Amino acid sequence: MLQVDSEQVHNFKNRILQLSDVDVTRCIQCGKCSAGCPVAPDMEEMPNQIMRYIQLNLKEKALTSPMVWVCASCVTCSARCPEGVNIARVMNVLRRLCIEEGYQPGQEQVNAFNSLFFDNIKKYGRIYELGLIVQYNMKMMTPFKDIGLFPDMVRKGKISLLPHRIKDIGSIRELFQKSKRFIKG
Repeated sequence: MLQVDSEQVHNFKNRILQLSDVDVTRCIQCGKCSAGCPVAPDMEEMPNQIMRYIQLNLKEKALTSPMVWVCASCVTCSARCPEGVNIARVMNVLRRLCIEEGYQPGQEQVNAFNSLFFDNIKKYGRIYELGLIVQYNMKMMTPFKDIGLFPDMVRKGKISLLPHRIKDIGSIRELFQKSKRFIKG
């Protein structure tokens, strides 16, 4: 007969609670977080499913889900939650645990985007949207994927043709240098 003690059953959920100060057992699986999530239509797993994985102590399923990496941290999920569960904070903790425990995003696109995103921050102190889009599409071998959006985005002032660097770029680079000791690899 299989014997499992309560500590073992709840250790992943408790680790999330410890790191995020968010009790995922309050999630009632209403789906409001998933209904409002801007990236959910492109994902196989929804935010409420990730919360359920944590509730059921399915650590590997939670930490290998692309949703963890694709989450935009826009906080829509947290704002919509009738139980006040800060799902965005939990997703941040899950990303942290993925890095600490060596879980890699399963999708090449996620790795490519994250790498380019952080390279932009290091170089300019902010995101250079046009450069990020072009670099990402080239890396994914889809160079003309977003070309139809370009004229409207420029006309509406949503995207700049040239990058803007923050004044104190040295402080950003210093932050990246200091953070290296916290990131494996």
